[in-house]
Amino acid sequence: MAGDRRGKRIGSLITEALGRILIEDVQGQGPGLITVTRVEVSADLMTARVFLSVLGASNPAEILELLEMRKGHIRKTLASRINLRYNPQLIFELDPSPEYEERLDRLMESAKKHGT
Repeated sequence: MAGDRRGKRIGSLITEALGRILIEDVQGQGPGLITVTRVEVSADLMTARVFLSVLGASNPAEILELLEMRKGHIRKTLASRINLRYNPQLIFELDPSPEYEERLDRLMESAKKHGT
């Protein structure tokens, strides 16, 4: 229980710091707006899975490639901004939530139009 709470707290710290880092260091290098939607930290706090939302980019995979290339710099900057015993490995992934929510909205609109 306490470990889960700590993981969520560290995930929140990483989310906030990475949001700033991406705006300062990465945002101007690629098309689109990058948003950190959530961070899931492993139980041992050694791995952080970072979920991203990319708006305005024709190919979000390019943004992931850019982040993978800059991962070392991003980790170093993250370590300098938040004081953790271990600097977690970062795994960047696209967050499927926005597309899922958009699909649900379309389905609900369709159901309203058809009266079901």
